[in-house]
Amino acid sequence: MIAALGPYLQWEKAFHLISVIAWMAGLFYLPRLFVYHCMVTPGSDQSEGFKVMERRLLRQITTPAMIASVVFGVLLILTPGAVDWHAGWWYVKLAGVVSMLGFHGACAGWRKDFQLDRNRRPQRFYRMANEVPTVLMLVIVIMAVVQPSL
Repeated sequence: MIAALGPYLQWEKAFHLISVIAWMAGLFYLPRLFVYHCMVTPGSDQSEGFKVMERRLLRQITTPAMIASVVFGVLLILTPGAVDWHAGWWYVKLAGVVSMLGFHGACAGWRKDFQLDRNRRPQRFYRMANEVPTVLMLVIVIMAVVQPSL
């Protein structure tokens, strides 16, 4: 724990929340772009347009927001009194965050498949994948806000 972070707890929370909102926006939208990308012919002008949108969304918004979320989350962890290490909710939230990081990585891989015109997954796959960040967000937010005794 770093005692010097104590006075900045509210700022850490605010910037963590802002970055998480931006990260989630990207993770909600990127799989939806993949759904629409599946509907066009690889190599077409439309496909090339989707490639640009997907790359920019991931590299300019989603990934920087993920990095900021992790940085501010770690600062919160290091702030005395911000985490009750004996509470079960904390570990469920942490598992949700790790899963969200994994989903982010999967999206990056799927984007690369589209970039190289080698996507083999159907629209339905991406429609279902589009629900994953919502479910994870529900778990993470409920654990962080309600802090149920587990």
